[in-house]
Amino acid sequence: MWYFAWMLGVGFAVLLAIMNALWGENESGRADAAERSAAWRR
Repeated sequence: MWYFAWMLGVGFAVLLAIMNALWGENESGRADAAERSAAWRR
């Protein structure tokens, strides 16, 4: 039964890696949107 915990652990690690990559990809887009929003409010 140890392999179920191992598979869940590896799956969770892969999920975190994918989420981290997606977060990094969109970080510049969020910064640009915040900058445009701040410029629009002035």
